[in-house]
Amino acid sequence: MMTFKQLKATEQFNSFRKRFSNAMRLIDTEGTISVEPSSVKFIFSGPEGDELERVECKFEIDREDHWERFMRFMQRYAEANGMEYGENPSSKG
Repeated sequence: MMTFKQLKATEQFNSFRKRFSNAMRLIDTEGTISVEPSSVKFIFSGPEGDELERVECKFEIDREDHWERFMRFMQRYAEANGMEYGENPSSKG
């Protein structure tokens, strides 16, 4: 699952003005990855319940080579943004 506090597609209704794509595009030095979420959940908060708090995108990656490519992307993204990337302890079974 990837969680976003802000999405360009929701700013000023960009998703309604531009052609809609079901995929998220992740771009790095290796190129572009296109990921199609299996579900997208918008969480709202605020006094009137109309402030976008976050967006949760869940997706599954079945192929090992795709998973390895995604992990390389996440490592680069984390390093470039002063973050750490690791497995969620609650996902271990």
